[in-house]
Amino acid sequence: MAFTFTRLIETNPMLLKVLTVVGLASFEFYAAIPAGFAFHLSPLAIFLSSVSGSLLGLILTAFLGDRLRLYFSKKKELKENKPRNSLIDKIWRKYGVIGVGILGTLTVGAPASVAVGLGLNGSVRKLMIWCSIGILNRCLLFTVIAHLGNNLFGNNLFW
Repeated sequence: MAFTFTRLIETNPMLLKVLTVVGLASFEFYAAIPAGFAFHLSPLAIFLSSVSGSLLGLILTAFLGDRLRLYFSKKKELKENKPRNSLIDKIWRKYGVIGVGILGTLTVGAPASVAVGLGLNGSVRKLMIWCSIGILNRCLLFTVIAHLGNNLFGNNLFW
């Protein structure tokens, strides 16, 4: 009998649940943790799956975003440097890569934070480091909050 992915899923249904949480975390983090609890995964499995998926989304966004930035920088003509006074520029000047990496990851997510940081000419390496730290904090925080809420209100909170 040939080995197929379908056969693997049929013999191990928990794998599909974990892969679903990983996939959700890679592009929409806020749906991943409740889905993990709805699938009755352990908090550790939810944490590891959401960290893995979020890091996967971060790597894809950073790689593609950096390539797009290089492509557009070659095509873009040099413009006059105007003073920039928008809110995001003020935040960037005040908090820098660390603020975008940690605070941005907690609020809007890692892919959006990387995109903003790359748009403001941030270092890809520094953005990856600080967004990874933000991902670990965010996943730990929201997994613990969801676990405590699930224990407080009963195990039927997420389904």
